[in-house]
Amino acid sequence: MLKKGVVIIVAVVTIFTAGFWLGREKTAQGFGKGRIFEMRTYTANEGKLAALQARFREHTTKIFGKHGIQNVGYWVPADAPASQNTLIYIVAFPDREAAKKSWAEFREDPEWKKVQQESEVDGKLVNKVDSVFMDPTDYSPIQ
Repeated sequence: MLKKGVVIIVAVVTIFTAGFWLGREKTAQGFGKGRIFEMRTYTANEGKLAALQARFREHTTKIFGKHGIQNVGYWVPADAPASQNTLIYIVAFPDREAAKKSWAEFREDPEWKKVQQESEVDGKLVNKVDSVFMDPTDYSPIQ
């Protein structure tokens, strides 16, 4: 099982790294104060991590964009056993209300419903989802 300390370390490294690359684009993309990040950790059912990653790679990230869910980054733990069943990602929204609206629209998207149904013909891919909303600190490279 992935320990909370490892998740926190991954989140800190992720936000720092993303800040380095995304920080210069902040003005061009219109991000301002109040932006919120969401870290999601998916535990895949046994043998389903590759299929889950394929679904994200080929469909989910694009559908996220359609609904205002900004893809920040995607990771798998480096060490077993979590590396065999865990996907961690961070997305961003202008604010918490936008996150709520975007997720609601995403869940109702006909393309998403079709992709989810087709990808789960041989069984559900995800066993558990953990979600943490995070506010950047005033000294964070990414805001």
